[in-house]
Amino acid sequence: MSRVRNTVLASAVAVGASAQAAPLKIGLVETLSGSQASTGLMFKTATRYVIDQINAAGGWNGEPVQLVEYDNQGGPAGASDKVKAALADGVQLIVQGSSSAVSGQITEDVRKYNLRNPGKEVVFLNVGGEALELTGDKCHFYHFRFNPNAQVRVKALVSAMKQDKVLGGKVYSINQNYSWGQDMQAAILANAGAGGYQVVGETLHDVNKIQDFAPYVNKIAESKADTVITGNWSNDLLLLMKASKAGGLRARFGTTFLDQPGNIANAGEVALGAYVVHAFNSDANGKESEQFAEDYKSKTGHYPVYVEGQTVFGLQVVASVLKGVKAQNGKLNTNTFAKALETAKFKTPLGESEMRAADHQLLLPIAVSEVRKDARYKADNTDMGFKTVRLFTAQEAAAPVQASCKMQRPN
Repeated sequence: MSRVRNTVLASAVAVGASAQAAPLKIGLVETLSGSQASTGLMFKTATRYVIDQINAAGGWNGEPVQLVEYDNQGGPAGASDKVKAALADGVQLIVQGSSSAVSGQITEDVRKYNLRNPGKEVVFLNVGGEALELTGDKCHFYHFRFNPNAQVRVKALVSAMKQDKVLGGKVYSINQNYSWGQDMQAAILANAGAGGYQVVGETLHDVNKIQDFAPYVNKIAESKADTVITGNWSNDLLLLMKASKAGGLRARFGTTFLDQPGNIANAGEVALGAYVVHAFNSDANGKESEQFAEDYKSKTGHYPVYVEGQTVFGLQVVASVLKGVKAQNGKLNTNTFAKALETAKFKTPLGESEMRAADHQLLLPIAVSEVRKDARYKADNTDMGFKTVRLFTAQEAAAPVQASCKMQRPN
């Protein structure tokens, strides 16, 4: 009898140990090498910052959360292969941000996998892909977006520049010719009424292939635009601004990604007076934003810029939800987790944020800043930085749910 009893106890201990021994795995499927790695590495740094916070607080299910990195090498095909590898490794939550094209591939891979594998679903945590379709006709229950999109960014940018009386009545729209740039062009036109301006010209150009923007600058000058609004990033933004300086263009710039590291150093004083709309700026909310910025610097060696703030806040929402979700059979039940996440609320250093259940778009505060020499936090080791001129609450910045999103939930 005692032998049977001991065997039962031993089995119970083994089951309990195995339940505790299965750590939650979060997979970062990101661009970690190649020409676009600088952005991917920023997503990695911000993700690691939050994972370290989770583990310092005890991890999840009594075990440290594991962050597993997968280099997608910057393309959808590479990302798809890495998603398969992550799934084979037992990853339950996938994080990615660089490139809407890659986000589109991952969200489709996740959707199809979940349909084929009921009970083993994984969740895609999108911290950077901004294409509208991701929370539009491609929306699904296992995709969550924690960053803004073109509608949100342009709405806030136009409002702030109008209030500062620097927008003017004539706006030129120049953007890259793919989903993001097309979303931007549509948003610039859609906000003309609220902004009180006329779109006097529109350009969609090849992505990162234009070496001389002088012909485009000439078109802008001929349009007599007061302001140029652009969603351009990387070299396409830098070369556009440099050509504007060389051509003596007097129009002011309203941008979405001027805070990408290197842009201010390369653009020089041509950037002065330009505006940028972003999900975080270190001076945007007094002590709360400054304390976060200082803590981030103490852990990473630099202040949070560009995509880092939105990534941290989004994954902190995830961390707050994980606290309330108990393990089932030693693992995370991703359906339970997703149902809790789609109604989550979380206070960030810029204010309250909340996940919108209708399309899984996080509503988050948005800052608009101007490039000035009296900014407290300098950029790129220059004498210039981003000084916040307006902080919008999550509700003020929000754009409506797209009619194309038909969210279907599991029973």
